[in-house]
Amino acid sequence: MKITFIGAAHDVTGSCTLLEVGGHHILIDCGMKQGSTTFETAPLPVAEKDIECVLLTHAHVDHSGNLPLLYKRGFRGAVYTTDATRSLCEIMLRDCANIQMSEAEYKTRKARRAGEPDVPPLFDLNDAEGVLKLFRGQEYGRVIQINESLAVRFTDIGHLLGSACIEAWLHEGGETKKIVFSGDVGNTDQPIICDPERVERTDYLLVESTYGDRLHEERQGYIETLAGFIQRTLDRGGNVIIPSFAVGRTQEILYFIREIKNAGLVKGHGVWPVYVDSPLANEATSVFMQCDTQYLDEETKAVMAAGENPLVFEGLYLTTSTEESRNLNTDFEPKVIISASGMCDAGRIRHHLKYNLWRPECMVLFVGYQAVGTLGRYIFDGAKTVKLFGDDVAVNAEIEYFPGISGHADRNGLLDWISGFAEKPTKIFVNHGDEGACEEFARCLREERGLDAYAPFSGTEYDLGKNEFVRLTEGVRVKKEKPMSPARKRANEAFQRLVDAVNRLAAAVRDCEGMATKDLAKLTDRINAIIEKIRK
Repeated sequence: MKITFIGAAHDVTGSCTLLEVGGHHILIDCGMKQGSTTFETAPLPVAEKDIECVLLTHAHVDHSGNLPLLYKRGFRGAVYTTDATRSLCEIMLRDCANIQMSEAEYKTRKARRAGEPDVPPLFDLNDAEGVLKLFRGQEYGRVIQINESLAVRFTDIGHLLGSACIEAWLHEGGETKKIVFSGDVGNTDQPIICDPERVERTDYLLVESTYGDRLHEERQGYIETLAGFIQRTLDRGGNVIIPSFAVGRTQEILYFIREIKNAGLVKGHGVWPVYVDSPLANEATSVFMQCDTQYLDEETKAVMAAGENPLVFEGLYLTTSTEESRNLNTDFEPKVIISASGMCDAGRIRHHLKYNLWRPECMVLFVGYQAVGTLGRYIFDGAKTVKLFGDDVAVNAEIEYFPGISGHADRNGLLDWISGFAEKPTKIFVNHGDEGACEEFARCLREERGLDAYAPFSGTEYDLGKNEFVRLTEGVRVKKEKPMSPARKRANEAFQRLVDAVNRLAAAVRDCEGMATKDLAKLTDRINAIIEKIRK
């Protein structure tokens, strides 16, 4: 039984871990990278078609976004996750595919003008639809026997609707070991969803460390703070622009605004309008409102029991069409606009920033983590100007951050969750944090809590049966190069397509075992002819 660390090793996004037990290959998460990364990610050491199943902690794209690519490259196993995560992925993975297709279409138009070949999408809607058919929704708290070597249980981790840590029991060679994959550990006292549940025991633990080196700001009154931001912006005739993750954070903000309106905390502006300008967020809100109540906290259940919708209020408008979205920027009535993406790297939020960032009466209110290298991080860190759709836009708007709303536990929250284990785990692996955060949290666990903790780099392998490293990597830093010329970028993309084609060919060749000798000979000759042509 062995674990190989692939993604989110000394990085915050792109979660992916390979588990091998009893000859079976299992992935825990298959996330997409977002923003810039510090270290290179090792390739999967096994063909995608040989992966038996994926255990998915939650629906956020940095944990689920590469599932369509996995399917495109041959994966046909099951994806085990909670029912709520399956429902959210049905909208999120389709959205990911549409973004990939849209970006490829844009690049293809540019390539054709330059006489270059078309640029295919990383994956398309067919790949998203294909992998969604492989999802197997599960309940919290039920042990599922995946195969003779693996049983798992999903436990509420309080990060997102349906999010879970995964308890895995491994059986091999007459020995049984347990490993827990934390996923993203949630903050406490968040609206709508429950607090993280503790796990009684484990031999090994893989834990995230997004905020492993810091504490959240002291919590102020959520409602009063948000009401203050809205009041002073509307008073000066501006718009409150909230870049928000479509799934999770948007619904929390709607919950708070409903309470603000019910209490009449924003005065002098009548039924001030709130627009959710994100088709994905609107679909996700529907999932939240229709989910099983097992995913909701007691306060939200009480609101519903009183006959009130916790996410709906007077003055709420859900925009769908691009025309409706454009009209928001020609209508000068002060308003709140909630739009995706949360880090400002894609989606309709970029249009709202273009039309509002330069206006000193407006406010851009960040309500979530901004990864290094994203547009949101540049603005948050104090950029004076940013480029949007080819134009330089001055940052004159008030820039604010909503304190304490993070969906991730901070250092103390992580320590508190880990303290729930009745016995010390044999070893703790720390991932899903930038270089400083994961190293500092691992140090904290070792020196302050007396735990055997280590922050692995991508490509590191550990034998869970023997309790020893099979392979230790030091991590290869991503080279910070000058911006790539368009021609060079196209050449790199073309080469990557070639590499992908070779990988698919290798997988196809492995499937030829047992084919007639005559057919194998013909295929070999054709491949050799291609090789000779390349060498010439």
